[in-house]
Amino acid sequence: MLGKRLRARSRLSPLLGRSRHAYAVWLARRCARAAYGAVVGAQPANHGNFSALPTLTVVVEAGVDKVALARTLASLDNPQAAIVIEGAVGSAARRSSFEQVAVTLGKGGGWLLPISAGDTLAPNAQRRYAHVSMEVKGFVVYADDDVCDVSGQRCAPHFKPDWNPELFRHHNYLSGASIVWVDQDALLAVIDLPDWIDSLTLKVLRGSNGEWAPHHLPAILHHRAKRPSPTTPAAVKLPARAQMPKVSVIIPTRNGTQLLRTCLEGLAQTDYPEMEIVIVDNDSDDPTTLDLLSKLELPRHKILRHPGPFNYSAINNAAVRQTSSPFLCFLNNDIEILDPNWLSILVAQARRDDVGAVGPMLVYPDGSVQHAGVVLGVGGGAAHAHRDVRPEEHGYFCRHALPQFVSAVTGACLVVQRARFKLAGGFDEENFPVAFNDVDLCLKLAKLGYAALYEPRTRLIHHESKSRGHDRDPIGARRLAGELAALKAIWHTDQKPDPYHHPSLSPYSEQFVVDL
Repeated sequence: MLGKRLRARSRLSPLLGRSRHAYAVWLARRCARAAYGAVVGAQPANHGNFSALPTLTVVVEAGVDKVALARTLASLDNPQAAIVIEGAVGSAARRSSFEQVAVTLGKGGGWLLPISAGDTLAPNAQRRYAHVSMEVKGFVVYADDDVCDVSGQRCAPHFKPDWNPELFRHHNYLSGASIVWVDQDALLAVIDLPDWIDSLTLKVLRGSNGEWAPHHLPAILHHRAKRPSPTTPAAVKLPARAQMPKVSVIIPTRNGTQLLRTCLEGLAQTDYPEMEIVIVDNDSDDPTTLDLLSKLELPRHKILRHPGPFNYSAINNAAVRQTSSPFLCFLNNDIEILDPNWLSILVAQARRDDVGAVGPMLVYPDGSVQHAGVVLGVGGGAAHAHRDVRPEEHGYFCRHALPQFVSAVTGACLVVQRARFKLAGGFDEENFPVAFNDVDLCLKLAKLGYAALYEPRTRLIHHESKSRGHDRDPIGARRLAGELAALKAIWHTDQKPDPYHHPSLSPYSEQFVVDL
């Protein structure tokens, strides 16, 4: 019965969350719950005496719309204390305004809340920021935001992830919705820049040298007139061919002749200098499959035998022990390769000092997204992010189309350094023979300091689980239930929120939609 309720909510949540009225309903529910003092992400009624909190200097970029400026000032707790930046770039009036801010900060620096005219703050936003600033170590605190349309209605909420530096390369989700700790030199360095708010935020981030990550305050404190949009990622810079390491591509298979043939044809067209293809046969008995395997050329192809019940983790671990390449690529036999540079791109990312496992965008044969990273907690375990979104759609702030750190990537196509795979202990054969072994591996790597990276600049087709089925038979269902229980017991996926997701997004939907 519990499983049926979960499946029902998983079907309904995306439908409800995509409704144009979803956010209005969410806001109405939040207001209703606030009356009883229980709402996730609500603004606290009070944070004590404002005068006892750290000083927070509000700086408003005036622009040319005086009505918008008045609206912004009216939303502040103390409009008279705000400093308005007026005048053209380079003008004496503008310089005078910045110098006033510098004097207010003092030589030691202080917390600045820079916003643009037209943006407004939620009630108690300044108190909330000031209170949190006493508790964090770092130079940036950022909050969630939404947009006020021309009719004054709130829409398009951005429930943001915790700090994700890879995502930030392509989407500035901090500027104009954050407070920054700055000194006079940093402030005066941006006087003559028209986009000084963005530039100041970036300057503060670079000045911290990565010592302290920006702190996420998961509540909507800003109502924006406009905000930075995601940018199209530049092409991955690939190393010279002579610098590309050898890769062992490991493909478990059982029958599925046409799937395997399509996968191998794609590998034959892959532009990579040194690649070893290791096919691990798990009791194939289809004559056409056996004929295909017998005709594969050596030494480019290595055929290994792994008889017995299907255990993805054991099959791949055994194959790793019989290879020596410094990089490993775990690949399902139902993957269809579209891009000859796919492996070069994934390996280039896996070479980084901060990266563990790397995975691409996987799409269904109809072109819709099947995998864009893995989110923890969906359904209590883990699930693919942005499933069924069209790659060309905007989706949830283009997250499916942007490189970013994620909690995990799928083992259907996963590249990792051999040394790091070994350091993490490889795949867990006992607890995760079929499902969640990729999630477990990625979480073990993250614990060692190597983050999982989703890389959508390469896209492959995944004919998902066609060669093995979908675990709908009683035996498969029991096994899956056991693996889900193990994931919860080891990693507490049903208790801890995914840092790259948000408590106000539905835990029942693979698409990022408001939790209703």
